[in-house]
Amino acid sequence: MKKEIFKKQIFTAVLASMGYILSTFVSFPRMAPFQHFINVIAAVFLGPFWGFSCALMTGLMRMTLNGCTILAVIGAVVGAFLSGLLYKISNKLIFAVVGEVIGTGVLSAIIAYPFMRIFYGLPDMSIFTYVPFFIPSSFMGAVLGYALLKTLDRSNVLLSLKSLLDN
Repeated sequence: MKKEIFKKQIFTAVLASMGYILSTFVSFPRMAPFQHFINVIAAVFLGPFWGFSCALMTGLMRMTLNGCTILAVIGAVVGAFLSGLLYKISNKLIFAVVGEVIGTGVLSAIIAYPFMRIFYGLPDMSIFTYVPFFIPSSFMGAVLGYALLKTLDRSNVLLSLKSLLDN
């Protein structure tokens, strides 16, 4: 049991570091699609708890090291958790994508608005202010994650890699 947890901790740290590096060096205005790419991968390999932890670590690194706003955390953790939860329930890759897009693109976008008003003085606007920014970013990243996972699945590598974390 301890060995399994240790493997998940290490893999979570590796994915969080990859998410930070990819989000830092491959950037788009107001988008972090590689955060969502990593979230889908973490959801499939690690599940909701560790996926949430991975997204939290990546977001905190982006905030502290790059000066990103609290959106770096809020915009990732809900999608990562929902992605992992839907994948765990269904065991279908497409549900990891759906969880990421709904969790980040809609739920995180709505949750982020009050935080931005309180901490950053965002003017009084619609609670859906961030939805048009979060949906394309989460969709693009989730689809990239799905493409990688589907490729691994078709080559029968996905199951082997997942079993390495569970043993």
